[in-house]
Amino acid sequence: MSSSDVTSFPLAEVASEPTDSSLDIERLLDLFPGAFYICDQEGRIVRYNQGAAELWGRRPRLRDPSERFCGAYRLYRADGSFLPHAQNPMAETLRTGTPVRNAEIVIERPDGTRILALVNINPLFNAAGAITGAVNCFRDITEHRQQQERAYNDALRSHELLSLLPAAIYMTDAEGRITFYNEAAADLWGCRPELGKSEFCGSWKLFWPDGRPLPHDECPMAMALKEKRPIRGMDAVAERPDGTRVPFLPYPTPLFDASGNLIGAVNVLVDITERLHAEEAARRLALIVESSDDAIISTDLDGIVTSWNGGAERLYGYTAAESIGQPVMILIPEDRPDEEPSILERIRRGERVDHYETVRRCKDGKLVDVSLTVSPIHDGAGRIIGASKIARDITDRRQGEEQQMLLLREMNHRIKNLFALAIGIVSLSGRSAGAEAVTDAIRERLGALARAHELTLHAFDDRARATTLRALIEAILEPYRDASAPGRFTLEGADLAIGGSTLTGVALLVHEFATNAAKYGALASPTGRIAIRWTFDGDRVTILWQEHDGPPIEQPPTQEGFGSSLARATVRQLGGALAREWSREGLVMRLSIPAEQLGA
Repeated sequence: MSSSDVTSFPLAEVASEPTDSSLDIERLLDLFPGAFYICDQEGRIVRYNQGAAELWGRRPRLRDPSERFCGAYRLYRADGSFLPHAQNPMAETLRTGTPVRNAEIVIERPDGTRILALVNINPLFNAAGAITGAVNCFRDITEHRQQQERAYNDALRSHELLSLLPAAIYMTDAEGRITFYNEAAADLWGCRPELGKSEFCGSWKLFWPDGRPLPHDECPMAMALKEKRPIRGMDAVAERPDGTRVPFLPYPTPLFDASGNLIGAVNVLVDITERLHAEEAARRLALIVESSDDAIISTDLDGIVTSWNGGAERLYGYTAAESIGQPVMILIPEDRPDEEPSILERIRRGERVDHYETVRRCKDGKLVDVSLTVSPIHDGAGRIIGASKIARDITDRRQGEEQQMLLLREMNHRIKNLFALAIGIVSLSGRSAGAEAVTDAIRERLGALARAHELTLHAFDDRARATTLRALIEAILEPYRDASAPGRFTLEGADLAIGGSTLTGVALLVHEFATNAAKYGALASPTGRIAIRWTFDGDRVTILWQEHDGPPIEQPPTQEGFGSSLARATVRQLGGALAREWSREGLVMRLSIPAEQLGA
């Protein structure tokens, strides 16, 4: 029998002495799964069932004037404030005849325990329409409310957690109204949508990746709600109020309750701006690599080819299909078996191989001279996973260098012959004129010039040339020494090693300085002196050239001769600087070059 059936009984029948029929009804009412009780128009309890007694924790006396309106020990409002029995909802219904629906009352039992009850009260009327009493059906919702509070707290904690996540996340109800979004979502949108009103997406405007406008009710979140399924693989672009656009990848997923009813959706937005930029950069890099004339390939750490550009195909003759997946050793000549393992070992250590000149074997067996640059390839975590190799064909350069060397050797040979011829003529003429002393002096100076000439040329073979800065300067100045004037040159400085192209450049400069001094400066006067000092400060080497007691200098030269042009070009090649000070006392020059250029 339902609660509505109970409230339909006339109160006179309910309150009469028990009969067999009423006893049956009372037993049936005790089987009613809910709790209820009935009050007369004065509020006295005239009937209650077992469920009511269990929720009250006591059994009130029927029709007792002191037990009015409710059988509970004490009552409290939902906010915890005390509620007198005379003010509870039953009293209000008896006074006004107004039903009460879903009111929440806290019942305290005699043992001090409390429950939260959901109360529904209907008034009872006689045939004349007068209030004769009321029936209260109530049930314990304590556990239900605790579950709600736990669910609310869980949702609150979830929202707090979502608010802390760096990913942009927002939620909607089943109609698409936004109910939550975190700070990352607000940052991506550039605005803050109004909760409960903004629909489907919080961005100011939406666009498809191709630039077409995307209505909010057609966006991926709207599709997920309409189709009740997750939407994946759809890019979109959000436009902020300031006009900037953010490409993003949405992951909308519908949410369902325990009964399978749609209750909303959650969406995660991934900003793919950097990914698109990286993809664009990768495309550009791929185009550059593919269009490069240099052979550009990559290998893993085992030396297996993983990429092969068009330049590599043109240089080596293998197509990409033929080479990818093959060991790079197919390019290594048989007489260089240890070269590639040595390079890969350096790559594993994170080293770079710059401009390494070597030989590679083409598909047709031909050998080609290449300049090789090898760099480590790192993955996203910074681990070395392979090697990038750029090879440039230097065959033409090598042939040009060989031709140049041939010409230089020929020139060197002819100059030596000229020196030898000049020395022979001087010796012969001196003996004929009886001036052997003068002849010997001239011959010695010509020999010194020949030795200086040797230092101004590159080495023509594989033997490395190296000396000290002092020895180089002394060799260049040897032709200008005079036994009768031993103090003509003063050299001061540490024995700094010098070699390679720097030796040639410094030799040319000192030779040019000495030649000009012999023509116009201190060496043009019998009493002239030159002091040469060099210092090393860790980063640079500075050579100071000071002339004394030479012809007075009236003014600096107005034109630059070949020698001066050659000196300026040589200084530039050395990465150095040359300063001149013209004074009547003599020329002062300061040559500064990077210490790393000494090359020894």
